[in-house]
Parts: sequence; C-alpha cells; structure tokens
Amino acid sequence: MLDTQSIQAIQCIVGEHNLLYDPARIKAYDCDGYTAEKAEPSAVVFPETTEQVSLLVQYFYQHGIAFLPRGAGTGLSGGAMPTHHEVIISLVKMDKILSIDYENHRAVVQPGFVNLHLTQRIASHGFYYAPDPSSQSVCTIGGNVAENSGGSHCLKYGVTTNHVVAIKCVLPTGQIVELGENFGDAVGYDLLGVVVGSEGTLGIVTEITVKILKKPESVKTLLALFDRIEDASDTVSALIRHGIIPAACEMMDKLTLYAVDKSHYHVGYPDDIEAVLLIEVDGLEAGVDDVAAEVVHVCTAHHVRTVNLAANDAERDLWWKSRKMAFPAIGRISNDYLVQDGVIPRSQLTHVLEKIAELSQKFGLRVANVFHAGDGNLHPLICYDARNPEELQRAVMLGQQILELCVDVGGSITGEHGVGIEKIQHMAYMYNQFDLEAQSRLRYVFDPLGLCNPGKILPTPQSCGDRPTRHVVMSIPSSL
Repeated sequence: MLDTQSIQAIQCIVGEHNLLYDPARIKAYDCDGYTAEKAEPSAVVFPETTEQVSLLVQYFYQHGIAFLPRGAGTGLSGGAMPTHHEVIISLVKMDKILSIDYENHRAVVQPGFVNLHLTQRIASHGFYYAPDPSSQSVCTIGGNVAENSGGSHCLKYGVTTNHVVAIKCVLPTGQIVELGENFGDAVGYDLLGVVVGSEGTLGIVTEITVKILKKPESVKTLLALFDRIEDASDTVSALIRHGIIPAACEMMDKLTLYAVDKSHYHVGYPDDIEAVLLIEVDGLEAGVDDVAAEVVHVCTAHHVRTVNLAANDAERDLWWKSRKMAFPAIGRISNDYLVQDGVIPRSQLTHVLEKIAELSQKFGLRVANVFHAGDGNLHPLICYDARNPEELQRAVMLGQQILELCVDVGGSITGEHGVGIEKIQHMAYMYNQFDLEAQSRLRYVFDPLGLCNPGKILPTPQSCGDRPTRHVVMSIPSSL
C-alpha cells in the first residue's frame, strides 16, 4: 500500500478528487474483463492531462512504485489488472476529441475516448472509424491501441495498428515522446508499431492520431443459415478462394444462437440450424450487387439452408446487434464464462471446431463459438460456474488446450485480446527462449526498472529487470 508521503505527492499532482486509495472504493478495480483472477491495486489515480501522467510516472520511477495504465477495463486477458498492488493510472478522464481533419482524413483523440463515439461524432460528415471491437460501445481507443484490437470489419480494413498513424506517449521514465507521423511513414525504426499492441508495458499513450474513412457508397449484409457447422466453415474459405474479400464474415454456432435469440436482440433463428454466417460486402454502388450475388452462389454451393439480404437498415442493425451482443447474451445461459482468443488459418476452421467440440465433451463444459471467421480469429466462450473451484480449473485447462491447438495448426494464442496474464505461460508454447529473450531485452530498453505493468505478456524472469509473475499454467490431470 502507498505510504502517506506518496499519497500526498500524488494528490499534489492530480488533486484529492482524482485519487482513490480507500480499500472499499478500489475493490472495483481488482480485475478487468478477465474475471477468473482478481487482485486489488494500492491506489487508482485519474490524471486529466499528458503533463499529469508524466509527473505521476516520474514520481513512481523515482520511488520504485509499480504502475499500470487502464482504460474502460473491458480487456479480456487481464492486462489491466494489478498483480502486485500496482497503482492503476486510469485514463477515463482523458476522453476528448482534440481535433478532426476531414480534408486529410485524420482525428486526434485522447486515450479515454470511447471507440463508437468517434464514428457517431463524424457520421454526419460521411466518415467512420473502421476498427470495431464487439465492445466498441464502451471500450476506449487507448485500450484498443494497447491491445491492437480488431473487430468484425478487420478482415478487409485491418486492425488498430493499421489505423493509428501517430501517438504521444509517456515512457516509463516519465519522458514524453511523439511516435509516428501524421502523414507518410516515420523515418527510422517503427517504434509506433512496437508500442501499439504492447499492452501498456512500454509506456502510457496520451494522444492518438487515427485515420478516419469515408463511408462506402453501398453496403449489403447477408445472413446465411446452415444445417451443419462444417458447411458454414467451408463456406468461409470458399468465399476467399473465389476472390471475395467481405468487409466482415462472422460466425455463430448453435449454442450462441440459442443464447442470443433469448435476449433483447431476438432474430428468430430456427432451433435446428447449427451455424449462422453474417456476411457483409461494401464498395462502389456499381459493383456491390454483383459481389452479394456471388456470396449467395458460394453459400448455395455449400448447402446453405437459406441466405437472405437485409431488407433495410433496421433489419441489418438487428442482425449486427445480435452478433455484437453475443458475449453478454451468454450470461443468460451460464453464470460465468471464459472468452478465449486464438487464431488459426481459415483452412483449418472445420478441423479446429471439431476438436473444440471434442474438448468440450472431454472436460464436460459447454463451449459457445462466436468469432471473426473471415480472418480465423476464434472466440470460444467456455461456460462454467465460478462458485465451483473445480469447474473453474477445468475451464482454464480447457482454454489452455484450445490455445495449444491453435498453435499446433499454425496459428497464434491471441488475435486481438492480448496476452495479459491469461496466456502468459503460453508464450513459451509459441516462442522459444531466444524469441522471448529478444522481446524481454526490447522491453528493458523502454522500462529498465520493470515498473510499467509488470508481470504481463512475457513469462518472467526473462532478465534481471523483470519481476516474476505469479501466474502459472495448471497441469492437466491424467484422468482427462
């Protein structure tokens, strides 16, 4: 816990009203969207300017106090939760748009600005912001930068790193630096590319310059219902093979459809289908109808039961809300769930979904699948009851085996949720010791004292500057 001197120093920087250290009030910060583990910070501080962030970090650096940045707390891998009573630097009060340049397609925002609010703010000018995580109505762009978040439309438009051109960042020493260029590529090493996706371990981003895009002339959204999940999976690869790059291609399996159709966003999916594909194509008015017709042709060739075009904006909106609210809808059928985030080659979809079904049977836990099928970014939702410790352990072990399966078929342990603490030991499954040592040395250059979000991403100790993590991978009982 912080001593009196540190509390007074922090209050001098941000004011008494921007510091929480009462145990009852900081308990709400003991986890982010990854709720399987919890640990309380020593304090939560709410800076309102870059200069305040810099002064805070300088103080922490000088006094050896560990800290971590946090946005809306929607991260799903534990990247924004403390592990050793770190001070949380919450950026939710840095939530302004600083400028919008429609002529040059740029916007500058603070890290606490909510993702969806940017599109809403610029929509009347015919613009939008492309990265759209399912949590975009509450997650912040600063958090998206930390996790290099994706979203439904990243298949065609790319993830966060493809839309961030420059940042202002407070390094773990307190120094303020600007990385990237508003226009053109930065000369020299791509340090912006290093920081985006570093999960708040290399510094605290306080300003972000992003690309904003003109809305496409035409958008067509199709909903395809399949009797067999294998046919839906094969359709995804077939679409790409036919040269079609959808703006989005999302899949939901039977258990997900059951949960979401009982929610407020009721579509009316038939009870006996096994999978749905939500496919969107966009572009120039002249060509989109032809592409949509080709999508229907490919679906038909793979035994689709029905495939329909959204009749109007209201129907399209309902279909998308059904997909985007799938995660919270699982809460209607399970007390708790773990959201996994693995990536596989598209061609392995059918095989991997079959293996996940086998693992579900093996561990005796239901798994709902809702994911970005077009780019092979899986999101198995493992249902469990946290009141039963043994069930929680089985859920974690099931998640571990799914991640290893993703790596075994040529994929990755994360696509957009980051490593955090959830997957930290799986870094050693994906990388050898030399790869991990190289990443640890890079981190040491930014953070020689190991104070900035310690115990995340890299299994430690990798070097003398790292703090050991308490997170361990559970062993699989021989009976499973």
